[in-house]
Amino acid sequence: MPAIVVVLAVAVLFYLGYRSYSAYLAKKVFALDPAFVTPAHSMRDGIDFVPTNKHVLFGHHFTSVAGAAPIVGPAIGVFWGWGPALAWVVLGTIFAAGVHDFGALAVSVRHRAKSIGTLAKEVVNKRARTLFLLIIFFLLTLVNAVFAVVIANLFVANPEAVLPILLQIPIAIGIGQYVYRTRSAALLPSIVGVVVLYVTIGLGQLLPISLEGIAAQDGLFTERNIWVLLLFAYTFVASRLPVWVLLQPRDYINSHQLFIALGVIGLGILVGMDTIKAPLVNDPPEGSPSWFPLLFITIACGAISGFHSLVASGTTAKQLDKETDARYVGYVGAVGEGSLALGSILACTAGLVATTADWDAIYADFSSASGGATSNFVNGVASFAGNLGVPASIGVIFAAVVVISFAATTMDTGVRLQRYIVQEIAEITGARKIARNATLATGIAVIVPLVMALLPGGGDKGYTFGVLWQLFGTTNQLTAGLALAVIAVWVTKSRRNPAAVLIPLVFLLVMTCWALVENLATFVDEGQWVLAPLDAIIFVLALWLIVEAALALRGAWASRDAEPAPEPEPELDR
Repeated sequence: MPAIVVVLAVAVLFYLGYRSYSAYLAKKVFALDPAFVTPAHSMRDGIDFVPTNKHVLFGHHFTSVAGAAPIVGPAIGVFWGWGPALAWVVLGTIFAAGVHDFGALAVSVRHRAKSIGTLAKEVVNKRARTLFLLIIFFLLTLVNAVFAVVIANLFVANPEAVLPILLQIPIAIGIGQYVYRTRSAALLPSIVGVVVLYVTIGLGQLLPISLEGIAAQDGLFTERNIWVLLLFAYTFVASRLPVWVLLQPRDYINSHQLFIALGVIGLGILVGMDTIKAPLVNDPPEGSPSWFPLLFITIACGAISGFHSLVASGTTAKQLDKETDARYVGYVGAVGEGSLALGSILACTAGLVATTADWDAIYADFSSASGGATSNFVNGVASFAGNLGVPASIGVIFAAVVVISFAATTMDTGVRLQRYIVQEIAEITGARKIARNATLATGIAVIVPLVMALLPGGGDKGYTFGVLWQLFGTTNQLTAGLALAVIAVWVTKSRRNPAAVLIPLVFLLVMTCWALVENLATFVDEGQWVLAPLDAIIFVLALWLIVEAALALRGAWASRDAEPAPEPEPELDR
């Protein structure tokens, strides 16, 4: 199958999804009102609440939600064949992620731009807030653990990428200082920053940085584990800095890297006319996990991701100029994430190898697929870059720098968000010392995922990245389920049809619970007594979410007749 045919077909489907389905959501489900005064205007403070052009806001929102996850998940998911992986990315983007991201933004805007956690308490019930905090705690713990492992593995495999990533920090700080002190636009300095970053790739090839000489061959202090320790030490410091010092300017740089990477993939496929070497549906060896249900939690970001609801309701809702802009920012943001996932699928099936036999050898079993996911993507993108005349050695480091940059920014944000969650949980439980001490809360936010990333599991298979990724996927989908439950209750109370929200909600919860039960049986059988209790806890949270969602929806349906009819739905410009 020519890869360009897949690109064009998916582009058409995504366009139709935006043109038709998002218009239906905007009019019939969320009833967007062009006359509604958004919090960006009614609560304008020039700091957090600022009316923003929809194209500018889309760029901010997209780069905030797009990290390494839509790269890694699909790179693992193609183990079951590119057909199932692509089908889930396309259908998930159009009918699940689009509803979730768009809906979280719309509901938040209608509730003074409050976060999804606060909305869970107000729209569902008080218990839902506790449920939200617990799910998000596990989600962020696993996000930070898996991305530390992703970065560490790439540092070990590509020591030439270490120096460019290290130099990105002073480059970003310099941009932040310039923008903050001169109060100028960030566009030009960030473009310069990207150019300088890519120049340092040449320096990285001259000065590769490896810890192999000081690392042990096994045990705690392997090269990968030393990088993990250093990464969490860095995030402890980075998460305590003001956002404008490092986090925001790194976002500026990464926003350009994101579009450059998508451009390299697209142009590389067009020029090289690569064909897909992987099977449409793979016949994995005996003992491999089943794609149904595990595909739907392995590919989370890129199909649907609960993390997006935190961004949509946390920052994006505060900057929405017009309520009708939510359709463009939220739904197209989901389409952008799906496009990145498509790029990952094609990199690992069309760009990675020259023959089907070579692909079969690389994706011989699930452990190989999950352990080599990022390297497979990096090598695939390097192949596409080679079609454009970029030398292979530079193409590999370019792709590695892109993935590491996304993952590092996600870690910076994840540890910062985890600190807020730790403090909020501490406030509820009465641990005031932790609630009031940001440094102590940050320490907890760092130590818990650090232990998760380093602690070996029981059994013969050990504590693999693939297992961590599956646990991350389940908690991510539970977060999405909670956001969809909030959206469904609000839509129901507003006397509109919640079917478009309920269908992905039910599907996600069924797949998540099914996957959790299968994983729990495997963990117990293998004697992995660290992972089995964690899986069981997440399963209990899933059951709790099902009960709370059912009760809230029943109550919302019963209260429909007691509430005044909503305003007539406005006609929207398609």
